[in-house]
Amino acid sequence: MARAKLKNSPSESNSHVKTVPPGTTEDVHGVSPLLPSRRMGSMGSDVGQRPHAEDFSVDSSFSQVQVEFYVNENTFKERLKLFFIKNQRSSLRIRLFNFSLKLLTCLLYIVRVLLDNPEEGIGCWECEKQNYTAFNQSTNINWSHIFWVDRKTPLWAVQVSIALISFLETMLLTYLSYKGNIWEQIFRISFILEMINTVPFIITIFWPPLRNLFIPVFLNCWLAKYALENMINDLHRAIQRTQSAMFNQVLILICTLLCLVFTGTCGIQHLERAGEKLSLFKSFYFCIVTFSTVGYGDVTPKIWPSQLLVVIMICVALVVLPLQFEELVYLWMERQKSGGNYSRHRAQTEKHVVLCVSSLKIDLLMDFLNEFYAHPRLQDYYVVILCPTEMDIQVRRVLQIPLWSQRVIYLQGSALKDQDLMRAKMDNGEACFILSSRNEVDRTAADHQTILRAWAVKDFAPNCPLYVQILKPENKFHVKFADHVVCEEECKYAMLALNCVCPATSTLITLLVHTSRGQEGQESPEQWQRMYGRCSGNEVYHIRMGDSKFFMEYEGKSFTYAAFHAHKKYGVCLIGIRREENKSILLNPGPRHIMAASDTCFYINITKEENSAFIFKQEEKQKKKGFAGRGSYDGPSRLPVHSIIASMGTVAMDLQNTECRPANSSKLALPAENGSGTRRPSIAPVLELADTSSLLPCDLLSDQSEDEMTQSDEEGSAVLEYVKGYPPNSPYIGSSPTLCHLLPEKAPFCCLRLDKGCKHNSFEDAKAYGFKNKLIIVSAETAGNGLYNFIVPLRAYYRSRKELNPIVLLLDNKPEHHFLEAICCFPMVYYMEGTIDNLDSLLQCGIIYADNLVVVDKESTMSAEEDYMADAKTIVNVQTMFRLFPSLSIITELTHPSNMRFMQFRAKDSYSLALSKLEKRERENGSNLAFMFRLPFAAGRVFSISMLDTLLYQSFVKDYMITITRLLLGLDTTPGSGYLCAMKITEDDLWIRTYGRLFQKLCSSSAEIPIGIYRTESHMFATSEPHDIRAQSQISINVEDCEDTKDVKEHWGIKTSHHRNSCSSDQSEHPLLRRKSMQWARRLSRKGNKHSSKTAEWISQQRLSLYRRSERQELSELVKNRMKHLGLPTTGYEDVANLTASDVMNRVNLGYLQDEMNDHQNTLSYVLINPPPDTRLELNDIVYLIRSDPLAHVANDGHSRKSSCSNKLGSGNPETRDETQL
Repeated sequence: MARAKLKNSPSESNSHVKTVPPGTTEDVHGVSPLLPSRRMGSMGSDVGQRPHAEDFSVDSSFSQVQVEFYVNENTFKERLKLFFIKNQRSSLRIRLFNFSLKLLTCLLYIVRVLLDNPEEGIGCWECEKQNYTAFNQSTNINWSHIFWVDRKTPLWAVQVSIALISFLETMLLTYLSYKGNIWEQIFRISFILEMINTVPFIITIFWPPLRNLFIPVFLNCWLAKYALENMINDLHRAIQRTQSAMFNQVLILICTLLCLVFTGTCGIQHLERAGEKLSLFKSFYFCIVTFSTVGYGDVTPKIWPSQLLVVIMICVALVVLPLQFEELVYLWMERQKSGGNYSRHRAQTEKHVVLCVSSLKIDLLMDFLNEFYAHPRLQDYYVVILCPTEMDIQVRRVLQIPLWSQRVIYLQGSALKDQDLMRAKMDNGEACFILSSRNEVDRTAADHQTILRAWAVKDFAPNCPLYVQILKPENKFHVKFADHVVCEEECKYAMLALNCVCPATSTLITLLVHTSRGQEGQESPEQWQRMYGRCSGNEVYHIRMGDSKFFMEYEGKSFTYAAFHAHKKYGVCLIGIRREENKSILLNPGPRHIMAASDTCFYINITKEENSAFIFKQEEKQKKKGFAGRGSYDGPSRLPVHSIIASMGTVAMDLQNTECRPANSSKLALPAENGSGTRRPSIAPVLELADTSSLLPCDLLSDQSEDEMTQSDEEGSAVLEYVKGYPPNSPYIGSSPTLCHLLPEKAPFCCLRLDKGCKHNSFEDAKAYGFKNKLIIVSAETAGNGLYNFIVPLRAYYRSRKELNPIVLLLDNKPEHHFLEAICCFPMVYYMEGTIDNLDSLLQCGIIYADNLVVVDKESTMSAEEDYMADAKTIVNVQTMFRLFPSLSIITELTHPSNMRFMQFRAKDSYSLALSKLEKRERENGSNLAFMFRLPFAAGRVFSISMLDTLLYQSFVKDYMITITRLLLGLDTTPGSGYLCAMKITEDDLWIRTYGRLFQKLCSSSAEIPIGIYRTESHMFATSEPHDIRAQSQISINVEDCEDTKDVKEHWGIKTSHHRNSCSSDQSEHPLLRRKSMQWARRLSRKGNKHSSKTAEWISQQRLSLYRRSERQELSELVKNRMKHLGLPTTGYEDVANLTASDVMNRVNLGYLQDEMNDHQNTLSYVLINPPPDTRLELNDIVYLIRSDPLAHVANDGHSRKSSCSNKLGSGNPETRDETQL
């Protein structure tokens, strides 16, 4: 810092002077010389005594200088300027006073006109008055009538006073706003008008004869308009609110019109004093008629001065008004683009929620509106959309529909601007939904934008509940403060993983989180569509047990007892509870949980209990008549909800056999004493309190030696080395810890590569590993952190070791080390680089040994020039894989749900056309689930993450839905809470017969709660007319030559003919049946005269079949050649390629085309959520179960588990169940 010598001066001795220490003072005392400080005289004296003080003045009192700031504001002019101009509030008062003065002068002018009477005489003040002469066309204009008026003395005094005040105020404001150019101030229009209206009045004070001089005071209306504009601006500044420019422009336009009319009215009236002496009202009438371009002509000006004024006014109007209207139209168009404001009054008297998005697409908008307004209590809410982009044309068209235009307000703005948040009245909002743009190429950048929006909203409105949607799991911890968060990739991968072990889990969850009344498909002639549509109306509800009629009677009973009897009596499915003292939700806490009145019960039902009616009399009558709960879903009639509930739960049960079944029997095994004879087999009752000796959900923790004894020698010791524990490495912050099957030691990264050997093993393909279970292949673009959630549910501790499927990750790009570090602890998890459109990659990863192929939507293809084309590549690749590997179960994720109609696509398919018409009809009826009848969705073969957007929307009404969904998907593991699994119904289980009896069997034996059924049944699809003719000819042949087919029936057996989903064998693929077909063809050729037309069409169909056969053989040869080229054995593919239609159809996970040779015969699969108790069980039904947590009572029941039952039916293998112990 430069040093300077301070010299003594008189000004420095002033007591008001602030001091600034020299450069060394800051170093010594730590005080900045640039900051205001107190006088430091003693400090200065100390500094003056230092050795280097010779650089400064000897007198220490001059070592500091006081500095005054903003001295320019202390002058008289600045203080006046602050009061009249700068200060908003005082300036607003001055302008309001000025506006009032101008209006008062206009009012006084009208009073003067009404009091004026020219007939009494015209002339100057105190002069001799001239007589009034009527106007004559031949005479000249009497100008004295124009220059002189009759002004009363009191009126003159008031006008002079106002003029004097206005003159002084104008001169003062001109002086204060003077900036060096005096002519700029003088030639302003407002200044000129002020001088015209005030100076003549001031002159009349000193020259009395001019007191009757005409002064155009009515021109003050323009000054009033100018003052009003300034006053509005000051008002907005003073109250710190921004009003829309639209309001200002409308106000200016109205004021301009009023000023034009008032000026023309007063001017014409005064000038016509020398003419026909028009009254003020007639002049006003003439101006309105003229400006409106009507022009009656009954009132017209007679003298040229008034006519000239009319011309001038019309010219001014033609120039000024179009400019005003143009500005108004421009602002209107801009407002249509950006939206208006949500008024503060509406925000305080009405309820509204705010939807913040990066870009608003029509699908996203309709999903939100349909789900949000599906709840009755939200009908009075308003939705304010805050989006930074301009409104899309389709969105604009939808928001103009009266249904939405009255309830949806679109605002163009950013959530990062407080002004836009203020426009949306975020601080008064009931909730704020912040959604990510999933169609962005860079999903991480989309998450970053979402995080900033969430932070901005939390900063502006900390009390507004936040509902945030995030894409990447690693970004979730940034928005932990939000009330509800849904991570897209977490839910997506967990759902796809469960789809591999519990078929159609995606469909089950999607139906649960959508609001529906269960009326979809009720007018359809198809039985499965009516039943599927009715069951889709089931949702999750909650109620306090003490307030519930469903569950109140079960207080003090076990959870399992309450669940069974509530389902039996009311048809509701109790799935979980929440203790009053504990905020955690527990799914199926087991029979040891005793129900309390303060518990919150979560149940699945068509509607919530508050909307249900209980008609017990009808139920008793039905029991007396002997009806065992006749299915309320059988007919197409629409029954009320209360009658449906009343008709449910009258299932007849034989409860005589209450003995515990043998310890070594199967869970659904037929009781020995009732296994034969005419009596119906009985089922043990569900106990009110738990009997630990008869409970089974402990076999997962039984003696590990039993599990070791069941292992075959071929499996080696690798399986036996698995341990249970928590994964040591999580790829991101915030992942919920889950107990899993782990390797005792982490596998080297080189061993994770499936297609390349290393020093630890030399395996280079899936066949070499010798896996005992089928593979699960996941095709993804990159190994994102969300893929970790695909592995965890498939390696959870409650899954049997013998049921663990090898997982192969087929990645387009090489995974990063941190991801490999996270997955290297899991058994049988591998990866390889490749794509699904490369046949070599598919063969190397072992697709012919796979049970499921999961195709994950790629980030790079989520955006396309045409939105709905984003799925084009995925759909075509999946269709190609299906042609090459027809027996493979493919689960596909799509970007747009509407594209699912192209999955399993077949041209000229009349059944698909009928489903398309059904979908359109349901959409017209206002259904939120119009796509539910598409076969790929119903079978769980296709999924779109946008279907889960409703999970976040529904959380506004049901704050527990996200928690329950995460528990069902295995993303969260709460101690004591159960998990979702599946069980397959085999022929040995059909003795149970009905879903209600199965409910009792599961509750009494293993304390498991069934929540639905995944059913697969055969269906005949009529594709076109020739196929129908072919089917008829085949029927005639079967009747005519039944003796030739006896051996065929004996060969295939008839045991599956009793079940709906059993299917006739594929005659075209079995050698014996092909020989019989040739015999029938030769016989038909000999009978050509009888059925010539039908035979010709049938032969054409046979040729088509041969062509398809050759096409299939070409595909088979292509795959075999590629396998030989890669050095892979072809035996596995031959086994898969030669599967018959019946073999393939028995694979219940398959929802695609089963038999290429019989396009008109197929299977369809669908989900029944909480079906009625009298629903008949069918072969190969898969029952969704919520199994209780086996770790819940490990410490209490360690000794009793050794004697408990084992060998329960599993989700993947119906014969065995792993038995291990921690």
